[in-house]
Amino acid sequence: MSGVIAATLVAHVPTLARAEITPEFQKTLVEGERRLGQDVRSLRPDVWVVASTHWVSTFDWFATCQAEHDGVCVADEAPNLIPGLPYRYRGDAAFGLALVDEWKRLGIPAAPNDSPHYEWDYGTFVPLSHIDPGADVAVVGLPVVLMADHAECLRAGAAIHGTAKRLGRRAVFVASTALTHALVRGRHSMPTRERVEADERLIGELERGEVAEAIGGLGDYTRTTVAEMGGRALATLLGVLAAMTADAGALRGRRYGGYTQSSGSGNANLLIADAATLERIR
Repeated sequence: MSGVIAATLVAHVPTLARAEITPEFQKTLVEGERRLGQDVRSLRPDVWVVASTHWVSTFDWFATCQAEHDGVCVADEAPNLIPGLPYRYRGDAAFGLALVDEWKRLGIPAAPNDSPHYEWDYGTFVPLSHIDPGADVAVVGLPVVLMADHAECLRAGAAIHGTAKRLGRRAVFVASTALTHALVRGRHSMPTRERVEADERLIGELERGEVAEAIGGLGDYTRTTVAEMGGRALATLLGVLAAMTADAGALRGRRYGGYTQSSGSGNANLLIADAATLERIR
């Protein structure tokens, strides 16, 4: 089977990058990402397609088209936490170029990122360091696009599934994003009760495979929770899930680790796939 075989929601809190700076209450996220990665890698995917809320494009959708990702990640907003961590993963230039072509065909402004000088943001680096620490699977990275509304993000996400099917790739989509994101100073600070409840409702919809309901409520959810980057990465995820549902039928989700805070944000790890896929990795 080709296409997007599974999709994930993963945390990228910068304190997850190094064990010596990870607070006790966030260790559940690291442990969850490691278990999620082991399970997903058992499905033998060809490529991770990572949409990170810390790669921000103003106008165009980009896909990384480098043959290899070899660099050093520095968190520009927190170089004291991620001062320079090396990475080296294979790319999938053919997939990246085909995805850009598909976006253009759909009237979505897009261009390849083939810069030899490009280096990853920490929203790409942190989860991959846990879900694929051995760099076994190729990577294509995507940004969030400020000029894109939720409808465009949904279409862009659906195109990822279609591109993977056309190329015969077994892709896993990775939405690297927090949920509620009304930040405050103080890493220990929890979101408000209203925002935690909204996050739990969305997680529940994803666990039950209620993709249409999640799409229908995304606008209200984004406003209530001040979702990270306006909920654009979540909308792209939902576009992927809608396309998967159209092909494979009902989906289900599985949590990996607990829900926890970081400076007022809400964070969780979730794997979503059809029931047969989840059963194979139980």
